[in-house]
Amino acid sequence: MSLFSRWPAGWLTGALLWLGCLALAGAQTVLPLPPLSGRVIDQTGTLDSAAQAALTAKLAQLEQTRGTQVVVVLVPTTAPEDIADYTQRLGDAWKIGRRDVGDGVLFVVAKNDRRLRIAPAKTLEGALPDLLAKRIIDEVVTPAFRKGDYVGGLHAGIDRLSAVIAGEALPAPDATGDASANLGLGLEEWLLLLFFGGPIAAAALRRVFGAPMGAMLAGLGAGALAWWLSQALWLAAAAGMVAAVATLFLQLLPSLPSSGAGRGRSGGWHGPSGGSWGSGGWGGASSGGGGFSSGGGGDFGGGGASGDW
Repeated sequence: MSLFSRWPAGWLTGALLWLGCLALAGAQTVLPLPPLSGRVIDQTGTLDSAAQAALTAKLAQLEQTRGTQVVVVLVPTTAPEDIADYTQRLGDAWKIGRRDVGDGVLFVVAKNDRRLRIAPAKTLEGALPDLLAKRIIDEVVTPAFRKGDYVGGLHAGIDRLSAVIAGEALPAPDATGDASANLGLGLEEWLLLLFFGGPIAAAALRRVFGAPMGAMLAGLGAGALAWWLSQALWLAAAAGMVAAVATLFLQLLPSLPSSGAGRGRSGGWHGPSGGSWGSGGWGGASSGGGGFSSGGGGDFGGGGASGDW
């Protein structure tokens, strides 16, 4: 007689059902993370446009003066994860904070769970230890949340965080060379503008100064701009070489009048392909709209505190 034949049928049925429940629980997937689309991300509809704009402006001012990136996230729930695990996944994915400093802070609210968490990147764990993060939550955020004043609670929490960050000896915002953040363009957008707009600028320099001097000026200008944006010597050298070679290469092309180029009726310069520039700005180029992007340096080690209301 086998072992299973001695078990009552009810026991076998119960065991199978229990194993099935475990399998379903293990198969439950975690929520997808929202894209990093701004300093304030509200997936709950709690904040109107004015409130979101005010919070965004306050966080932008903090980043401009201190360099620290703080992102506020409102989601309906983090289930099946605890809010601490969900926040850790956000930190690992977004990497907010300056690349060479790592000074990011996540302020996460799970509205339906009535849970929230403040989590600093490792660089700020000394300035914002778990106990202080818990005090900020308990003293100024959750009292407002209990009254239904989510906007007031978020503002109060950000104000306390700003005061803590202001007391920390962090590098100045321009110390990492991320000058592009203050101009509304990301580094990648600036580099695209540099490499695609460089030949156009090189053509203008060649016309004004001649080929040798124009090539030298184009190379120096492109290299200086690349260095200012990236602080990377190899990138500055590469940009300078590309601009100089492009300027010299343009000298080998047929003259613009013989190729159908020259000044158009609108006063703009027209290239050999018929495209124009000078009279209407950069055709088809996007300004970026002052968008927000991660600094790429936040390393979140699990520090911070959670609370409820």
